[in-house]
Amino acid sequence: MAAQFFLLALFALSTSRALASDPGQLQDFCVADRTSQAFVNGFACKDPKTAMVEDFYFSGLHMAGNTSNKQGSAVAAVNVAQIAGLNTLGISLARVDYAPYGQNPLHIHPRATEILMALFLLVLEGSLYVGFVTSNPENKLFSKVLHKGDVFVFPQGLIHFQFNIGANKAIAIAALSSKNPGVITIANAAFGSKPSISDDILAKAFQVDKKIVDRIQAQF
Repeated sequence: MAAQFFLLALFALSTSRALASDPGQLQDFCVADRTSQAFVNGFACKDPKTAMVEDFYFSGLHMAGNTSNKQGSAVAAVNVAQIAGLNTLGISLARVDYAPYGQNPLHIHPRATEILMALFLLVLEGSLYVGFVTSNPENKLFSKVLHKGDVFVFPQGLIHFQFNIGANKAIAIAALSSKNPGVITIANAAFGSKPSISDDILAKAFQVDKKIVDRIQAQF
């Protein structure tokens, strides 16, 4: 009986691990068919015989993003929406431009882990302050100042940020473990939802007066 229980537990564990991982490739590639009416988790594949080299190509990351906004940053994503050939491959890329003292504000990627490299800084003393916060109840902050050539990992689903603490612009490249990682900016979701979340709920959640919540919501 003990042996049977052990085998059953082992089978359940192996089955759960299999179901929790991404499916393996069953063909060389699965170029996204954006014209398909099929509703699937991701994109349907187009006929491999119709694939073109352009399905695996993108140009534009050499161009600086427009950082003249309230956050002082710009993100140029390269995911399955830009490269159809990324479909099912579980990877994407982004260029992030930061104005002096600009930031990529608190956000999460619900479907991806992110690895960030401080690729290019105009001056050697330029730097990015980055970090992420673990889940409840610890909510521990892991943070570090990155310089040119440094790399930092943000685990999947955790709130994270980047802030340019230098007086010169900065550029970083981020790789993400999903063809379509998604992004949820915390402030936008909490204070800029449509329709708005009740100020009673937000005031209690953030332990502030409702008038403060109303002023913040007005910014979004």
